[in-house]
Amino acid sequence: MTKRTYTCGLDAAIAVMGGKWKGLILFSLGEGPLRFGELRRTVAGISERMLILQLREMEHSGLVHREVHHQVPPKVEYSLTDFGHSLNAAMAPLGEWGEENLERIEAIP
Repeated sequence: MTKRTYTCGLDAAIAVMGGKWKGLILFSLGEGPLRFGELRRTVAGISERMLILQLREMEHSGLVHREVHHQVPPKVEYSLTDFGHSLNAAMAPLGEWGEENLERIEAIP
């Protein structure tokens, strides 16, 4: 019998997409592929270093695909994999809930 790493599906999902930035990156890439600079402008408040770290983690976990176009100047695009699209779809209801309750959430001290 194999020992389970996670206690439930929610635990596993949070492990893959946890943190402040990954959900916002997923949401931004849901519209289509973006270059690094475009992604940085889309995800307001994220530092360049943090975006690099988060993209590496997301690429390692299979959520994001990094494509390097060999040209001058170099061009790198990031896009969601099928796995990333499926997580983005699963997060959509949570985002809708947040929008519906935004005022109440912002009022929490």
